[in-house]
Amino acid sequence: MKKLSLIFISSFFMITLTEGQDWANLKKYEEANRKIDLPKADEHRVVFMGNSITEGWLAIDPDFFKDKPYLNRGISGQTTPQMLVRFRQDVIGLKPEVVAILAGTNDIAGNTGPTTLEEIMGNIASMAELAKANTIKVILCSVMPVFDYPWRPGLKPATKIIELNKMIQNYCVQNNLIYVDFYSSMVNDQGGLKYELGEDGVHPNKKGYVVIEPLIEKAITEALSKN
Repeated sequence: MKKLSLIFISSFFMITLTEGQDWANLKKYEEANRKIDLPKADEHRVVFMGNSITEGWLAIDPDFFKDKPYLNRGISGQTTPQMLVRFRQDVIGLKPEVVAILAGTNDIAGNTGPTTLEEIMGNIASMAELAKANTIKVILCSVMPVFDYPWRPGLKPATKIIELNKMIQNYCVQNNLIYVDFYSSMVNDQGGLKYELGEDGVHPNKKGYVVIEPLIEKAITEALSKN
C-alpha cells in the first residue's frame, strides 16, 4: 500500500500515516453527528470527550446517560492530539452548553508516541480554548490513577499522573474553569486504581462509574450556573 508521509508542524506529534488512514477516527461519530439536531432552548446539552474510560461509561452504565441531554464522544485508546483533531467535529459542531474533557492517560502510556506532560497539558488547554471561543463551558477531569498499563508495562505512570493532574487543576484555577477530582476517590495506596473499582487497573467498572457520577453531575450543575 502506498505510504503518505505527513509532518505536522506542532509541538505534540510527528507521525507517518498510511494514505487514507483515519488517524483521529473522525469517521466513528460522523454519521451519528449528522443525525443530531440543534439543541432545544432548554436542553442544556453536555458532550463527554475522552478515551476508553469515557466510551466505556456508556456501555457499562447506560442508565447514567438515559433521558439526559448527554452525548458520549469517547474513543478507546485515544490521546490528546487525536481528540484535538476531532474536537471541532465531535464537540463544537454539536453545539453543547458544556463539554467535559477526560484525557491524558493514553498519552502517558505512549499510545501515539512519546510525549511530555507539558505537551499533554498543551493539547488539553487547546481543547478548552476552542470550547471557550465557541461559548461552551468547560469541565476538565483529573486523570484516573494507574499503577501500571497492562499493554505497556514498566512505564511507572503513577507519579506522572499526579503531576499532570496538578497541571490540569492549576490551569482550571488560572482560567476560571471547573476541575473535577476523580483521582482522589479512585486511588489506592500504591497510586493505582482501587481493584474493587476497576479490575484491570485502568478502566472503572460499574462501581467505579457510580463513584464518579455524582462528582461529574455536581460539576455540570456548577458549569450551567456560570455566566
